[in-house]
Amino acid sequence: MPPLPSYVPLPKSDSKIQQEQRTIRTKTALFRLLAVLTTMFFAYQGLKTFSSSSMAFLRTGIRPCHSIVNGTATRNVSTLPTHYTLPSGDKIPSVALGVWKAGKGEVGQAVKHALKTGYRHIDGAWIYGNEAEVGQAIKESGVKRTDIFITSKLWNTFHAPEDVEAALDESLSRLDTEFLDLYLIHWPVAQKKGTSELDESLTEDVYPTWKKLEELVDKGKVRNIGVSNFNIARVKNLTANPLKHRPAVNQVELSFWNPQPDLIKWAKENDLLLEAYSPLGGVGQVGKSLKVPEVQSIAEELGITPAQVIISWLAQRGAIVLPKSVTPSRIEENLKIHALPTDLFEKLERAAEAHPPFRTINPSKNLGLSYDLFDESWPFNK
Repeated sequence: MPPLPSYVPLPKSDSKIQQEQRTIRTKTALFRLLAVLTTMFFAYQGLKTFSSSSMAFLRTGIRPCHSIVNGTATRNVSTLPTHYTLPSGDKIPSVALGVWKAGKGEVGQAVKHALKTGYRHIDGAWIYGNEAEVGQAIKESGVKRTDIFITSKLWNTFHAPEDVEAALDESLSRLDTEFLDLYLIHWPVAQKKGTSELDESLTEDVYPTWKKLEELVDKGKVRNIGVSNFNIARVKNLTANPLKHRPAVNQVELSFWNPQPDLIKWAKENDLLLEAYSPLGGVGQVGKSLKVPEVQSIAEELGITPAQVIISWLAQRGAIVLPKSVTPSRIEENLKIHALPTDLFEKLERAAEAHPPFRTINPSKNLGLSYDLFDESWPFNK
């Protein structure tokens, strides 16, 4: 069979060829126009996002990020630093679980849940009476001891230099650990061992107690030492002495009701970290703190909780924050801190300083002192 002839298209007229070329050119032009319009649309959207981000950056001093939720651009609040560096070079987490008033049978569960959630800083004290349960919970958590920052405190009746190491050893035994990351003088008040009698000499001059703490650092039983409830005058009284190890922190009451701006300013100027206990206001003040109008409006604007607003504000002031709770959901909530935009931070700062300061813990009368423990004019002229 001979092969089939190949197909040869019929010749087209010049007019038909020109018409097809015009059609192709028209389609090409339309395609290019559509591409240009699409590019311009996405460029415009990108410019809007960049402009918004730039304004937020100028406003907060931090780089914000944005996300799209249900087709709407939302502002995500950037997080604050998770650690601060101590004079020793050790890193201390910026938020801790406080275990003051956490009772038997609940403090251990709180510690384990906190460590599971991501906390790596537990703030306790000998006087809290729960160190054994805290230590057991840490053991059972599965988190390495070296990954956890543990704080305890020297109680008032153990300020005599000969009593300091034994007091520390008791805390180490209860916590079942070979060292503490931080050991604080709990109060700038010394009482004679086994009594409530004031030791005036060690109250007026804490330096002998401090020198013993320095020895414990050198022995490796403690990595860092500091003070608690010291006002500016008392810190100066200590640091006027030749120190081998300077105070790593000063743990004090800081809250919306007791903002202590002068102490914050002085501590920054003198490179002393502050730790904030009772950050939500302390006994009887928490509910009131969470209902402060400025706190609630900031929480609504940023999409965070009132507790997170206050804890974030304190952290942004430069303090390590020590919220306490035994409720799992609140433990989780308190760890999530965010940098507040500058205008909102300043708004809350102004509100906190607009009322007379209210301190929830002042044991001056209970200790039988003839003066206010926090009086900045101390030491008095005698």
